[in-house]
Amino acid sequence: MTIKPKEIREMKMEDIDNKIAELQMELMKLRLQSKIGTLKNTSSIRNTRKDIARLITIKAEMEKASKSQSNESKL
Repeated sequence: MTIKPKEIREMKMEDIDNKIAELQMELMKLRLQSKIGTLKNTSSIRNTRKDIARLITIKAEMEKASKSQSNESKL
């Protein structure tokens, strides 16, 4: 199941960090299953990597937006 960008933008920063950590653990388990040979759906590794990248990208966007808003308020 992929995470939609709209869902990510509705999340808090802490929730995004937790989700990233959770997906990284899942990715590690999927890679282990792949090496052992028990992984049935090989596309799940790719989907998990993309979800992690999507989370990191939107998190960076949110941080940049909050940083620019704080800079504008100082002016």
